[in-house]
Amino acid sequence: MGQPLSSALVGMTFPPVTYRWDAKDVMLYAVGVGAQPEGELEFVYEGKGPKVLPTFAVIPGMFSMGGLVSNVEINLAMLLHGEQAITLHRELPPEAEVTITGRVAEVWDKGKAAVIGCEGIVQDREGLLCTTKATLFIRGAGGFGGERGPSTQDRNRPPDRQADAVVELATRPEQGAIYRLSGDRNPIHIDPEFARMAGFEKPFMHGLCTYGFAGRAILRALCGGDPARFLHFEARFADQVYFGDTIVTKMWRVAPGEAIVQCETQRGNVVLSQGLARFRE
Repeated sequence: MGQPLSSALVGMTFPPVTYRWDAKDVMLYAVGVGAQPEGELEFVYEGKGPKVLPTFAVIPGMFSMGGLVSNVEINLAMLLHGEQAITLHRELPPEAEVTITGRVAEVWDKGKAAVIGCEGIVQDREGLLCTTKATLFIRGAGGFGGERGPSTQDRNRPPDRQADAVVELATRPEQGAIYRLSGDRNPIHIDPEFARMAGFEKPFMHGLCTYGFAGRAILRALCGGDPARFLHFEARFADQVYFGDTIVTKMWRVAPGEAIVQCETQRGNVVLSQGLARFRE
């Protein structure tokens, strides 16, 4: 039986987990977040690499949250991914064996919902490879008497001017069916009955799949296609993306090596907000 949600969970560290990936895994992830042979061949074809999309860091990062399910009382049907951040300390290799250590970094009581932040440290034989942070929004789990937490309303707000770069990338009807093969098997993204049971009209894209599309846009527009220049990306999941939507990623340079990022669909609704990318110029 897991522990109930409370502020006392902050600092809980989970036992290290070992994870391996190879070229097939990184290519499957790339296709899952929409990478195309035309223009991105080195990410989907071993004959030219493969290079690894920086946002692949979320895949080992997921294992940092595995301890939550077994140690904390969470209704998975009420869980939504709130925010995601990755920091790359080195370019991700196409093959690796890593150790992931997860830790509860924050727990907030939002009244009708609870928010849990979980950090992940990913290391290989050479040392620190990447760090990740995921914030989980659990509907109906608030009211346990914890602190509400700081307001993030004005964080990473886009400047009041035209974006410096805009990249439009189309999603496909089968996008979720491909992306889930990288490890996130939540049925809410493929099973219409489960999605309706959870209170949604129909299945929608994984937030981390949208995040991967945004990462491809950042890589193209700000990093010249070079993963070694991609250092950090954080964002909040603001709304659902449905299969077949076009994701429009807007980027505003605000400092050397730093840009505000926001994603919208072709309908103009914001789906990734409060985004910030850091990169080598």
